[in-house]
Amino acid sequence: MSGRSVPGREATEFSRAVEALRAARLRPEVRLTEVPAPQRIAPYAVAMTADVLTSVDDDDELATGRFVLLFDPSAPEPWSGQWRVVTFARAELEPEFASDPLLGEVGWTWLTDSLDQRGVDYTADAGTVTRVVSESFGGLSDKDPSVEMEVRASWSPVGGSVADHLLAWSDLLCTIAGLPPLPEGVIALPGPRR
Repeated sequence: MSGRSVPGREATEFSRAVEALRAARLRPEVRLTEVPAPQRIAPYAVAMTADVLTSVDDDDELATGRFVLLFDPSAPEPWSGQWRVVTFARAELEPEFASDPLLGEVGWTWLTDSLDQRGVDYTADAGTVTRVVSESFGGLSDKDPSVEMEVRASWSPVGGSVADHLLAWSDLLCTIAGLPPLPEGVIALPGPRR
């Protein structure tokens, strides 16, 4: 057998990864939906969106995001491998975060901590943390300022299951949504909205 990739094997490897993503057990407050994936970035791609809700029975959204898994057997140089995860996570934060000069670093740390706590290996991580502060004036001046944080990140999984990367990303979503961390197998009780 030569060192070249076999197309059928590549499709099978990607299909297994997609099945692992679909089988991942997320917190009950996280609603995951498979959506059309980008077509031109890699030969194989799957995309999912997620919304973090205040509770299982409530549609009040605390955070939202997108998780894309790319597979390119040619291993593009910037990826440092055949697999690439591309994500974003967005949530509204408390107004007091508007002037926090460390918010960007905190947002990035939330991501890397989520990956580290799941014990996943990764390389070639990159991303941005953006904060948007909205202040109202005139007829809306009685409205409090709002702060939105968005974490855009990508990294290349190294070994292990890609489902663990999805779980780590969903942990990030729950963190920016303000949900407390839960030990494995514990279900959160509904509580007041933050």
